Amino acid sequence: MILVQLTDLHVRPHGLAAYRTLETNMLTERALRAVRAMRHQPDAIVISGDLTDNGLEAEYTELADMLGRIISVPVYLIPGNHDRRENLKLHMALFPGVNDHDDFVQYTVENLPVRLVMLDTVVPGAGHGQLCPARLEWLETTLAAEREKPTIVVMHHPPFDCGIRHMDRIKLRNADEFAAVIARHPQVKRILCGHNHRPVTAQVAHAIASIAPSVAAQVEFDLSDDPGQWNLEPAGYDVHLAIEGAGIVSHTVYVETYPGPYPFLSDPDYPGRS
Repeated sequence: MILVQLTDLHVRPHGLAAYRTLETNMLTERALRAVRAMRHQPDAIVISGDLTDNGLEAEYTELADMLGRIISVPVYLIPGNHDRRENLKLHMALFPGVNDHDDFVQYTVENLPVRLVMLDTVVPGAGHGQLCPARLEWLETTLAAEREKPTIVVMHHPPFDCGIRHMDRIKLRNADEFAAVIARHPQVKRILCGHNHRPVTAQVAHAIASIAPSVAAQVEFDLSDDPGQWNLEPAGYDVHLAIEGAGIVSHTVYVETYPGPYPFLSDPDYPGRS
């Protein structure tokens, strides 16, 4: 199984930039075209939140148009803190699972070799995430319904500190309660997050948790308590492979193309030459 994870697109209405200077629509389209050009096409794509910059109807219309024009594999979405749940449900209704739950954008994907649990962590009007009792109960019940199949939980807000303090202040607030649910379900192998605009890896209970880089701008790597800033480090996305005998293996892939590829031509003095 090949699963592509895109995150933090921050799509804007046609012709408008994010943060006054960042052409997120162009960068999102570039990323989608890079995925379409992959030699081995993914079985599915997950987008782990912040689909749009402000949750505006015009932003979802732009994104739906891009996905429809460029992508031919199934796409599974969840919201981030920049999204508006009601507009997402209305304008992305053709995407599977979006309206499965009355109150949230959360659902399961059962038709892949690995089960996907798409979890809504958004608190309307806030930058941080939190799982209310109803969502914690949904997660517990959903995981308990299939204990044998390897499972990936996809969510926007990371349930761990990453050391970048301004981002840690807006992570998942009740991460301990989330981790307690995960600890009861050893079939959960991976937790895929967005939000932090950087590739980061940690452990939550027994599971590996990872944050994918943004397809647009990255958050500056700064462990001080200064206000956060963004930069144009290379945009990327994660590719998660389910490999028999190895479990789930993840790669971070850069969107932009670079010189190469070139053949490995070993020097005669290379000591590993057989």
